[in-house]
Order: sequence, then C-alpha cells, then structure tokens
Amino acid sequence: MRIVRLATILLLVGVSTWAQKPDTSPVPQSLLQVKRVYVAPLTGGPPADALRELIIASLDSTKLFILTDNEDRADAILKGAADDHTYEESHDKIDSANGHVGGSLSNGSYYSRSGIGLNEGGGASEAYHIKERKHEAYAAVRLCNRDGDVLWSTTQESNGGKFHGASEEVAAKIARQIQLDYEKARRAAMSPAPVVPSASNTPAPTAAH
Repeated sequence: MRIVRLATILLLVGVSTWAQKPDTSPVPQSLLQVKRVYVAPLTGGPPADALRELIIASLDSTKLFILTDNEDRADAILKGAADDHTYEESHDKIDSANGHVGGSLSNGSYYSRSGIGLNEGGGASEAYHIKERKHEAYAAVRLCNRDGDVLWSTTQESNGGKFHGASEEVAAKIARQIQLDYEKARRAAMSPAPVVPSASNTPAPTAAH
C-alpha cells in the first residue's frame, strides 16, 4: 500500500512540475519568426469585440500563423484599439430649379424640403436639409512578443468600400498589410548580403615603371 501511495505522490509531483515548467522556446525577434498568434481583446467596447472576431478570421485566412485562443501558448500577441460607429451628417442645400418634390439621394442619404421662395425674376428656389447616414470603423493594432517588444504595427480605417461593411473592410486591410510586410521581410531575408572586400583581398597597387 505504501508503494502505491509513494508512486501516486511521485506521479502528482511530476505532473505538477511539468505543468509549471516555464516556456523555454525562443522569443521571436522579427515578424518572420512568429508562429502562433493570440488576438487579445481590443479596447473600444462591444464594437471592438465584434471587429476582433473579424480580424481573427481575416488573419486566419492568410495562413501565415496559427491563431490560438490560449494566450499562454502564443509566441506573439496582437493588441490595440478599435471602433465601429454609425452617425448622421447634415447639411443644407439650395436649388434654384423648379419641379423638385422631395425624395432620396444617392449613397443612402435623404432630404426634406424646408422652404420655397420666389425671387424677383419669377424663378423658384428650394432649400433642403440633407441628412446622410455614414458608417465608419478603424483599428490600431500591434504585434508584440512575450517580452513586450513590438514586432509589427498598423492603423487602418474604412473608406466606404462597396463590397464590405466598415468593420469587414478594416479587418481585410489589416490582414492584407501584414501579408505585404511579411513578404517584404521574407524577400529581404532571402537577399544575399553585399560582399565587402577586405584589406587582405584588395590587390596591391603596381609600381610605375
């Protein structure tokens, strides 16, 4: 019975020691060395939380890294701030032509007729108060290693894409930018270093006859 208990204690101690064993894998010092990424919650509330999910999906589609929900297993962490909001922009417009009866304008805006006046020449002018709904998003993110060193960063904002919503556009831009920077770093790493001639290899000048 004592042998069984002793074996059990040794097993538990071994498991505990293994679980507490510090991660000794090398800390990435460049974007090319990053293998596993954890996307931390972004500052900005619920809109930022939704954009974070889109960023995870966009980064995963690049196949550059393994995306993980376990921060302890990641060798780099993407963190930052984001926002996604909708607002109305208002301005007035005066049209001197006749025959306007009210309705909608392009880009999702609409107008209401606020007044009609006649000038001395007999023409009519109409004033419109135009309200335009706009949807914008932005994100400022940075990729840091476990020591807190920033390996990569970018700031992206939406600009009214036709095929994506504002948040989807920002997430796609972040993924595209990290792809471009990754490929740029990879090409630089593959380029041969310039050969600098040493003094011993430099031919001695010949004496003039």
